[in-house]
Amino acid sequence: MSLHTLEFDLEQQAGGSPLNVPTHVGVTGSSDMEVLLEPKDLGGRVAVKIVTPVTGFDDLWKRVLEKFVTEVALADASIEINDNNATPAVVLLRLRQALAQATTA
Repeated sequence: MSLHTLEFDLEQQAGGSPLNVPTHVGVTGSSDMEVLLEPKDLGGRVAVKIVTPVTGFDDLWKRVLEKFVTEVALADASIEINDNNATPAVVLLRLRQALAQATTA
C-alpha cells in the first residue's frame, strides 16, 4: 500500500486560541486515525500534515480541517494525522479529542 501525503497551511481569520501542551489521540488502525497536535509559533496559522492511503480526497480533507480550525478558533498549532481510511466524522471526533486534551492539560 502506498501512502499519500497532504500538507495544508490554514489561517485563522480572527484571534485564535493557543494550545497548552502537545497531545496524541487515536491509533492508526482499520478505519481509524491518530492525531498529534502541538503548539507552535506560526504567526496564527495552523500547519497540517496528513499521511493517508486514500487518494482523490484532498479537497474534502481541506474542507474538514478548515471547518475544525474555524469552529474552534485554533491558531499557532501543528496537526499531524496518520489516517487509515477514517470517515470525516471520525476525523472531526479525533481532532476534538486532541483539542480537549491539549487545552485542559
